[in-house]
Amino acid sequence: MALMERVGTLLRANLNDLIDRAEDPEKMVKQVILDMENQLMQVKTQVAISIADLHLLEKKRDECIQEGRDYVRRAEMAVAKQNDALARTAIERSLDAKKRLESYEQQVADQKVQVENLKSALAKLNGKLADARAKSDVLIAKHHRARAAAKAAEAHTNLDANGASTAWDRMKQKVNHAEAVGRAHADLLGDNVEEQFSAMEKHDEIERLLADLKKEKA
Repeated sequence: MALMERVGTLLRANLNDLIDRAEDPEKMVKQVILDMENQLMQVKTQVAISIADLHLLEKKRDECIQEGRDYVRRAEMAVAKQNDALARTAIERSLDAKKRLESYEQQVADQKVQVENLKSALAKLNGKLADARAKSDVLIAKHHRARAAAKAAEAHTNLDANGASTAWDRMKQKVNHAEAVGRAHADLLGDNVEEQFSAMEKHDEIERLLADLKKEKA
């Protein structure tokens, strides 16, 4: 039965494995649950049909039993009336009824097995569906956390590789440049002071020498 094969496939399916292999786990979970719900409705319908068929077969079997009993009773009546030909006909028909009864008994037994199999599959599928519904939120949330963690790790890696290191190098270069400029300014300022003192000393020396010349001329 194709229906039972599909149900068997769903029952054997491992929801965790399906989610791990799926490109979109959330979509996969919803699809699996939807498939289970659809198959569950089909199994319920099939169970109802099979039970109805069982009742019909049981009714046919009971009618056949009653028919056989009726022909036996009629055969007895014919014998009592000393009508052997009619008795033979009644006995023959009772035997036909008995033969049909054997067929109905086998069909009833087979139908009962099918009904029990369908009921068992229905119960298992109900349990699988309830389990899938219970796990779906947890599994989807777990997948969301894993995806968020992966994105965070990727962002952190990209930041370290491309952003933070480069920014740090630029900052370091700016600081080093500022230090160099500061030292240059300090050096320039120091050179200017020395020049000023040297100029003052030179001026004083010139004035002294000029004064000495004036004294000598006087």
